Amino acid sequence: MAAGEKGQQIDLGSLSTQQLSQVKKQLDDEVQHLSNSYQNLRAAQQKFRDCVLTIKQGVAESVRDKPLLVPLTSSLYVPGKLSDTSHVVVDVGTGFYVEKTTEDAQKFYNGKVEELGTNIKELENIVNGKANNLRVVEEVLRQKVLAGPQGGQGGGEGG
Repeated sequence: MAAGEKGQQIDLGSLSTQQLSQVKKQLDDEVQHLSNSYQNLRAAQQKFRDCVLTIKQGVAESVRDKPLLVPLTSSLYVPGKLSDTSHVVVDVGTGFYVEKTTEDAQKFYNGKVEELGTNIKELENIVNGKANNLRVVEEVLRQKVLAGPQGGQGGGEGG
């Protein structure tokens, strides 16, 4: 038995090898998609951690008035100087920027790191559940294939 999408139970033994192959493919696709989402969340979490580190190290009093490069685009920089080490402009999402103190900016980014951490744990549980379902389907499919023709295509007689 494997849990279905909405909590229903499916008797995998009653499915044909073709149906099991379709279920396996669907689960493979879901696990792949969820794994990609997991990696994207991890990357976003690391980006926010980097923001905290940059605020701590790059917006310190020791770098005030020293020359630096300011990004205008991902590949275009202009020379500049850091004149204010107590305030930064934070991208709060969807193209909105807010001026915050460095302390508030760090709190903001640490909150994002924690929020993503919670989402990552939840997604990890979902991925593990889907992966377990996939292993069960693969095992039943393997047993049906090894059992030969009576195990599969007709669906009901060889059981």
